[in-house]
Amino acid sequence: MKKKLSRPVFFSVLCIAILLSAMAACSVSYKLNGASIDYTKTKTIQIDEFPIRSTYVWGPMGPMFNNELKDEFANHTRLQQVKRNGDMVISGEITNYSQRNKSVSSEGYSAQTELSITVNVRFTNNANHSQDFEKQFSASQTYDTTQSLNSVQEQLVEDIIKDLVNQIFNATVANW
Repeated sequence: MKKKLSRPVFFSVLCIAILLSAMAACSVSYKLNGASIDYTKTKTIQIDEFPIRSTYVWGPMGPMFNNELKDEFANHTRLQQVKRNGDMVISGEITNYSQRNKSVSSEGYSAQTELSITVNVRFTNNANHSQDFEKQFSASQTYDTTQSLNSVQEQLVEDIIKDLVNQIFNATVANW
């Protein structure tokens, strides 16, 4: 004896099959990290070293930033990193590394200090030049003035760099 599928079950199965086939036909890759890259047109990325052009510097900051930026694209895209002639090109410089008083205590002394980094980024998308830009990205972290900068600097800079790299990633390949 044959069993018939009920109409609601039949239509549910049909809708799921149509949805899955529509998703399989899509040529643009969307990832959970927000990257939307047409890998049929864009296969390589050139990420130049960002030199430090700030008057105040902390030595490890440059290599930390450059490595984190390259790692972000290696870990979250399928783009091959090349030294020159990339389908996408990211270049720029670290233009500012500074600290300033953020808040004042009731006694009139600085209670918190803000450490900030600014980078100037030039982005070229050779597959779609309408997405090209040059702009600055900034990020900062605050710490209590009772702590010395030397004791908190490495962790603060790591956090700031992660924020900057996330902003750059979103602006270049996630189109946010």
